Amino acid sequence: MTFPIIRLHPQKHRRVQGGHPWVYSNEIVMDGAAKALPRGSLAAFYAHDQKFLGIGSFNANCLIAGRIFTPHLVEEIGEDWLATRIENALRLREHLVSEPFYRLIHAEADGLPGLIVDRFDDALCVQMNTAGMDALSPALESALRRVLKPRSLILRNDSFAREIEGLPRETKLIGEEIPTPTPVRQNHLTYFADLRGGQKTGWYFDQRDNHALVAAYAKKADSVLDLYTHAGGFALAAAKAGAEKVIGVDSSEPALALARQAAEFNGLAARCDFQRADVFEDLEKRIAAKERHQIVIADPPAFVKSRKDVASGSRAYRKLAKMAASVTKKNGFLFIASCSHNMELPNFIEQVAAGLNDAKRTGKILHTSFAAADHPTHPNLPESAYLKGLLLFLAE
Repeated sequence: MTFPIIRLHPQKHRRVQGGHPWVYSNEIVMDGAAKALPRGSLAAFYAHDQKFLGIGSFNANCLIAGRIFTPHLVEEIGEDWLATRIENALRLREHLVSEPFYRLIHAEADGLPGLIVDRFDDALCVQMNTAGMDALSPALESALRRVLKPRSLILRNDSFAREIEGLPRETKLIGEEIPTPTPVRQNHLTYFADLRGGQKTGWYFDQRDNHALVAAYAKKADSVLDLYTHAGGFALAAAKAGAEKVIGVDSSEPALALARQAAEFNGLAARCDFQRADVFEDLEKRIAAKERHQIVIADPPAFVKSRKDVASGSRAYRKLAKMAASVTKKNGFLFIASCSHNMELPNFIEQVAAGLNDAKRTGKILHTSFAAADHPTHPNLPESAYLKGLLLFLAE
């Protein structure tokens, strides 16, 4: 295969040459030939001095115009090349996770920019978030079928990222119909997920290890409050561990229905109460009622979706930490998380600490946690380290 050539401006190659997988539009010589390339075309990227940088996808209409697939001059990126990358990712996940429920492909960290694949046994939930990956979709589907032989592929191509890339948003099922909802086995529990209509791919595998971390402290807890419980991830893990009473709060009734179904299935319904409410409004009522819990979990959606949101998002995390701490018992535990990659860890810690101070609580950080290992971080792409969590002991 002969790849079209994309050249970078003088001195604009160093970051990419150092291993960063993104090339920004202002770094590229946007001549007529480059602008004429179809959205998502594969191309060979070169520095201004003719030094080869890598093979990747190109979209002239995006800020992140280039996404490097490999620093090597390969002959072709097609089904065979994709299958090799998928096989490598599969071997790693089988080493990390004991059952076939995990994130199989984590975009750039697995050498497949723009691609997310979550595995639910013999069903794969696939997100192609870039034009480059979308253009490879026939070869990708063949490669996934070759390596994993799934009964079903659910294409969750409904993310906002696709709009940025100039792609349509859609959801499509390929293969056999899937159970609705779909069972998810994790940490000796069976959860349920909506793979076609739920948030993201329907389940958050990234919190698997954090579910287990918090559950380890719930063995003798008299009460646990799980804010933004979604389908009951933290709540049911705490109940399974031995917590006497668990309350899960979320604004999504469909997600709460999945949590209730999982509670029934696992024989935990008597100890679990899932309630629909806006979390901040719910916390105001609990604070007014002087309610307190041994463990409080706050795992909100992203408060910082872009750099322009950092100031307002920081205030939201501070407010959440203050309110969550206010309903945590003395000598209790608070776990609070952020899934915003623009909310860097030092700022997150600063805002949580400020929130505790606002609540007139003192505490200590017992654990700083990140996404589960099936969500690896690209060493040259800080943006891929999005999830962070703090487990705190609140002594006073």
